[in-house]
Amino acid sequence: MMEEGESISYLTQQQAAEIDELLMGNLGFTIDQLMELAGLGVASAIAEVYKPGEYKRVLVICGPGNNGGDGLVAARHLHHFGYNPYICYPKCTPKPLYSGLVTQLESLSAPFVFIETLPEELLNFDILVDAIFGFSFKGNPRPPFDDLICRMASLREHNQENQKPPVIVSVDIPSGWHVEDGDTSGEGIKPDMLVSLTAPKLCAKTFSGPHHFLGGRFVPSSIMQNYKLQLPPYPGSSMCVRIGNPPQIPPKFPADNVEADPFLQFQKWYDNAVAAGVNEPNSMALSTASKDGKPSSRIVSLKKVHQGGFVWCSNYGSRKGREISENPHASLLFYWNALNCQVRVEGFVEKVSTEESEQYFCSRPREIQIAPAVSKQSTVIPGREVLNQQRKELEEKYPEGSMIPRPNHWGGYRLKPERFEFWQGDESSIHMRLTYFAEYIDGRKEWRIVQ
Repeated sequence: MMEEGESISYLTQQQAAEIDELLMGNLGFTIDQLMELAGLGVASAIAEVYKPGEYKRVLVICGPGNNGGDGLVAARHLHHFGYNPYICYPKCTPKPLYSGLVTQLESLSAPFVFIETLPEELLNFDILVDAIFGFSFKGNPRPPFDDLICRMASLREHNQENQKPPVIVSVDIPSGWHVEDGDTSGEGIKPDMLVSLTAPKLCAKTFSGPHHFLGGRFVPSSIMQNYKLQLPPYPGSSMCVRIGNPPQIPPKFPADNVEADPFLQFQKWYDNAVAAGVNEPNSMALSTASKDGKPSSRIVSLKKVHQGGFVWCSNYGSRKGREISENPHASLLFYWNALNCQVRVEGFVEKVSTEESEQYFCSRPREIQIAPAVSKQSTVIPGREVLNQQRKELEEKYPEGSMIPRPNHWGGYRLKPERFEFWQGDESSIHMRLTYFAEYIDGRKEWRIVQ
């Protein structure tokens, strides 16, 4: 990672074009090699911040040029990383390179969506990948991309109340921006993540989103020296590197920054944990107790949070499942060590509907769908080889492309909160705490806040 304040190089449009010519000239690279490395860098940057457990549905919007090709490659890698990519490619390029990328995605059953349906569907995605225009684009966007860019730029402004908009990831240049001057109109796309390729372009100086990454790990030392490029070193075998520090959450609870609704307060903190690059921020400790009060805890993954409660999935016959059936009182604990904060939620647990469980099961990658069918949690087995054999038999019974049925013993739970506690550590050891208690007034739930 390159710290804020360190010197970093930014390319003009002409310099970016010259470097591309050198790479594909004397240095022997082909366009498909560069596209493959660029797309892998984009997918890797997304996976660094937005984990597939929480950000599953990805729409990759591809333009007609090389930037669109980078998007197609990124979509393929995202599929293999565990995401569900959808592709919008309204101006398909007929060249063999691009048609080959389309064929590869079709072989993975990645859906291609029509641009006519996108205005209604944009909010149904968790991530929008803007791979429309690259650094060589000049002038004003033309149909159909002009309207699409406007819709992405206004997503937050016209978003429905309490519906979280998708995050936007721009590839190399936010589409519609001037490659050197940035968003000159002030009304363009404001991405949450920018993945610069080769080296950041001048417009990246005006990028104000929380995540700036560099991808495309292919720049040889001769170009670094000739153009006097100062770029951050890639860590280990990574195909991307962060530029600047990840954002941090505020260390205290300003009186004017506390939400009256604890679900909104939780979403604010959770978004900050995601923005800070916390590993698996959706991991939470679930504590249950038997009917005689003996407690147990384990880590589970949050699938969804909304006004109805916190949802996770599990084996109904496991110890936690048996304890919940005996005693529905439970608590959840989110602990984000890097930010020195935690959230505790207490309430009652119920099973979600069969339809909701089916939806969660179908959203899981195939290899993870198999696990609940062969795993009998909290039971004694002769050995691991028994599970491996059962897994093999199930894979043979349901070959690639067929639907694996959800086991009856697996499904979702929902904790309906009665109490929230937000805790923030402080170097002085005088820690900050914010507690919400549910109170029922005239049959209506209201939240009382105590600091």
